[in-house]
Amino acid sequence: MNLDPAVRKYFPNLLTREESKAHITTIEKNIARQGYGLFAAEWKETQAFIGFIGFSVPSFESPEPQEAARPKDNHKLPTPCIEIGWRISAHYWGRGLATEGAQACLQAGFDRWNMDEIYSFTSIHNQPSEKVMIRIGMVRQGTFAHPNLPADHWLSEHVLYKAARSGPQVRWL
Repeated sequence: MNLDPAVRKYFPNLLTREESKAHITTIEKNIARQGYGLFAAEWKETQAFIGFIGFSVPSFESPEPQEAARPKDNHKLPTPCIEIGWRISAHYWGRGLATEGAQACLQAGFDRWNMDEIYSFTSIHNQPSEKVMIRIGMVRQGTFAHPNLPADHWLSEHVLYKAARSGPQVRWL
């Protein structure tokens, strides 16, 4: 899946098999330590692996917005924070699986793991993922420049969404 250019379209590069295995090891360690993480998702009828959905903690420090150089809605991602994310194999796109899984994870984050705030972010170009954020009831906070990418990189500007345990901003479908 991480070698598929369609799946990795909004990432700066493809991942090798070894990089994917290292990522899986990190995910497994995080789940063992925290009780949650990025969970493997499967197609119910066949139990085929279709991707992952769940939580991670971004490993970067978000910079303060540069008001003069950035749009008015520029924000700082509060790191460390809990991020909800998903990656689904292209064969399974368009079936609502990311939305279904993310909605279940968001509910579990609040109810099972007592998370107060959950964030999600992606490149401003990644409309499919942004639509999932909206469908699961997250509220747009603004944009930020991803610190791991050069400022002039086409993927640098990211949209930021948040869901909170309290308040009207969480809307369950």
